[in-house]
Amino acid sequence: MSKINRYPTDEEAKKMIVEIGRRMYMKNFVAANDGNISCKVDDETIWTTPTGVSKGFMSEDEMVKMHLDGTVIRQGERAPSSEVKMHLRIYNERKDVMAVCHAHPPVATSFAIAGMALNQAIYPEAIVNLGIVPCVHYETPGSHKLPDSIAPYVRDYNALLLANHGAVSWGTSLMEAWYRLESTEHYAMIIMYSINVIGKANVLSCNQINELIQLRKKMGITSGGVPYGNTKSCNLTDEV
Repeated sequence: MSKINRYPTDEEAKKMIVEIGRRMYMKNFVAANDGNISCKVDDETIWTTPTGVSKGFMSEDEMVKMHLDGTVIRQGERAPSSEVKMHLRIYNERKDVMAVCHAHPPVATSFAIAGMALNQAIYPEAIVNLGIVPCVHYETPGSHKLPDSIAPYVRDYNALLLANHGAVSWGTSLMEAWYRLESTEHYAMIIMYSINVIGKANVLSCNQINELIQLRKKMGITSGGVPYGNTKSCNLTDEV
């Protein structure tokens, strides 16, 4: 991941969560009360979204403050989402993670329903800024098994598709986590149009992929994996 930013204040974190929720709703990444967002404000504390509230119509006083052990410090009328367990597991697996976003962007979620990872070496911006996006096996949303299903992937990647469910992303700031969720949907849409609609995609060569991986390293992004394509034949590895 890129360089760690300073922790936001409580007010900054709540304000940004509300803004990201509005963006999720406006971009059709969520419907009704779907999705959840969280942000660290110190080494052991996060603010997160409440259950049962549309992400497009939240207010700052509805946010929930929690310890990373799951203890609620402060809440309004509503408890945190049951899916906050997934967020907490990500924070515990990656100490550099400062924020997590989960939603159901339509195209990325369609790939998740099909059980298909986003791993084609066809789009430089995805390789550098996002990396590949594996699809993890299905577990019931909100269950204790869901955090276990994603844990093996968190250290090596920046976003995941959750089979038959949606997508989750993380970053060293809330804005980075949100941009990675946006990039996941954009990458899925490009794959859908180029491979599944047009029916043709020029795969980048091994040398081209390696140049992009090296660029990613120079930017300080230490996770993301190596995309599928010509990489099998040339045995590229993501040495970080």
